[in-house]
Amino acid sequence: MKVVIAPDSFKGSLSAKEVADAIGWGLLKANPTLDIVKIPMADGGEGTVESLVDGTGGQIVFTRVCDPLMREIEAAYGILGDGVTAVIEMATASGLPLLSCEERNPLITSSYGTGQLIMDALNRGCKRIIIGLGGSATNDAGHGMLSALGVKFLTADGDEIAQGGGGLSALSKIDMSGLDCRIKNCTVVAACDVTNPLSGKTGATAIFARQKGADEGMIQILEDNLQRYGALVKKTLHVDINQLSGAGAAGGMGGAVMAFLGASLEKGIDIVVNTTGLETELKSADLVITGEGFMDHQTLYGKAPMGVARVAKLYDIPVIAIAGGLGKDVNTLYDHGFRTLFSITDKPMSLEDAMTHCEALLKNTAERIMRTVMINL
Repeated sequence: MKVVIAPDSFKGSLSAKEVADAIGWGLLKANPTLDIVKIPMADGGEGTVESLVDGTGGQIVFTRVCDPLMREIEAAYGILGDGVTAVIEMATASGLPLLSCEERNPLITSSYGTGQLIMDALNRGCKRIIIGLGGSATNDAGHGMLSALGVKFLTADGDEIAQGGGGLSALSKIDMSGLDCRIKNCTVVAACDVTNPLSGKTGATAIFARQKGADEGMIQILEDNLQRYGALVKKTLHVDINQLSGAGAAGGMGGAVMAFLGASLEKGIDIVVNTTGLETELKSADLVITGEGFMDHQTLYGKAPMGVARVAKLYDIPVIAIAGGLGKDVNTLYDHGFRTLFSITDKPMSLEDAMTHCEALLKNTAERIMRTVMINL
């Protein structure tokens, strides 16, 4: 019997690989003859680098970059098992977790460090770059990232503008001549699960800038700057990103990677499914086990377990999900490929206890699942 184990991480407790290992241990305790394949998953956000590196036999690379306030830090990204695909989480270099609440200010925060990660990947010979756009601390429309790659954003006097979303107010000209030529021979894919345009009522500033530290006074400045930037990009590159779906992701980074780097935007879970070869393994599977820390009706919208279930449904492979907790309207998942759902909690306990003992609870739950499955074998 072949079982594919393809869970997301249980955030705050175990990585996706650790979850898969715990589930595998429990299954084998109940049935040592199982043929088990573990494929750690992610949905394009936090944990995507680790998932893809683990799933392809790749490596984690460390390098020095600038954080959103241009302070030097060490950041990591992954090079997959093929040796030519880099996977980068923008948040690693340009994310909110790198700043205290008092430091958050999208007028000055920059995506420069993300560009440095891309440059490091190019220097190591990568020909394909996957960028996760979640968790950014910036509203600079990718200006920082692009300037690290050689694009010059100039004032009317020919000086380079300041870093950050506020610097765009002085933008008069975009000089593409210095863009690293290796980008032309590189395939860029961005993991993006939002459809917000660059500007407007549902744009990057209106929807996301407040969580990045913007007050009402900053909001208008940032919005005006993105519209100015979008107009200049259209004039320079003949690409209208102002109303382009997904352009507003990560403070406008979505528009930048599409217009300047020729990137395609794809759902994070689709990138992970395609990169890890999940579908190939599922074709010959008898059972799939997936899961994440918490599952409810929102699991349907781009979460890793739903991506796994969608692929398994193509081949009529039964899917069992294991979660730390099950929430509102979770039973709606039964209509979308899930045969049954299990919570790891086996008695009343606090969230802290469940997270502390997550590995043991996963092992026990997986063992019970397999003993149940074996009743009809």
